[in-house]
Amino acid sequence: MKADPAGVLTGAHYLDGDFACGEGAMAAGCRFTAGYPITPSTEVVERISRRFPMMGGTFIQMEDELASMAAIVGGSWTGSKCLTVTSGPGFSLMMENIGLAVMMEVPCVVVNVQRGGPSTGLPTMTGQADMMQARWGSHGDYELIAMSPQSPQEAFDLMIDAFNLSEQYRVPVLFMMDECVGHMTEKVVIPPADEIEIVVRKFTKDPPGKFLPYRVNGTYVPDFARAGDGYRFHTTGLTHDERGYPEMSAACQEVCVRRLIEKITKNADKIVRFDEENTDGADVVVVCYGITARVARMGIDMARKKGVKVGVIRLIVVWPFPEKHIRELAKKIKAFVVPEINYGQMVLEVERCSAGNAAAVCVPHGGGSVHDPKDICDAIVGAAK
Repeated sequence: MKADPAGVLTGAHYLDGDFACGEGAMAAGCRFTAGYPITPSTEVVERISRRFPMMGGTFIQMEDELASMAAIVGGSWTGSKCLTVTSGPGFSLMMENIGLAVMMEVPCVVVNVQRGGPSTGLPTMTGQADMMQARWGSHGDYELIAMSPQSPQEAFDLMIDAFNLSEQYRVPVLFMMDECVGHMTEKVVIPPADEIEIVVRKFTKDPPGKFLPYRVNGTYVPDFARAGDGYRFHTTGLTHDERGYPEMSAACQEVCVRRLIEKITKNADKIVRFDEENTDGADVVVVCYGITARVARMGIDMARKKGVKVGVIRLIVVWPFPEKHIRELAKKIKAFVVPEINYGQMVLEVERCSAGNAAAVCVPHGGGSVHDPKDICDAIVGAAK
């Protein structure tokens, strides 16, 4: 389906990443947003709140982040595409209701413009230390999808992809920006609405008397029914059967939770996305994401001038992780170098997937600024030896 022209601000604009993210959400069809102000993400909802009246959207400033996440979980059951936006401390508060959204299979998007932590940390300065929390922050067994843009243009483009994935798999999608991408201003080209493909929700064709909200009919993803359309159904965070009714048994847990996991893991090859450059014949491969991917380019160029054969994998979808590709590549190279604005998070996944076949070298940075490219160059040169 093509995008609604009312939500598409076609043309070339100079936007910061936060504004571009908001424009991407509206172009994707988002018409309900609930949030609570927090630096450095507030500009996303500032943009949305100004533009929503032009297209019939609704923005609500909630009393806190717990309520914000709860509001979009409820809003999604009306059939609306829903968004909330936060940063580190608010992301922590949202985790319980993110788990609820996973269990209830609620399509929605959560933007986290990362800053330095822990606790209130560095409210106005950059960080990338929420990456593992994105995957493991809520409790229990589950899978979801997380993406990481490296520019304002990608903040627009990938936001559309985030909503499409959330609708396709009925799952929360986490949009892991960082303060640098959120606050940098660059040219963003927004195409006409008829060039933007959006995924529409798959509503049930069953009559109300025969609809079961968690019956999958041979697929991994159940059809949807809007609250208020005459369908009587039950949805809960408890382990439930295909009617949505709680069923407290190990057998039901196996059926219920396994499908929640397998709808992502069994489709991982379709979901995983990364950019790859010069990995054939490389001795060292740099694995990077977000703003660090841009900074790493300078360190990579410096290392190449020193004669090191360096390849690059830039993570676009960070969860699910491209483990198959990393595993195969590890058999052909000496080492991976992983620069991150944290003290080592995604490097642990690289190390796990390498399975001892290649070293995984962390280039840590505590946050507040980006890396010195020379540090990344030195790590590459050292790994090559």
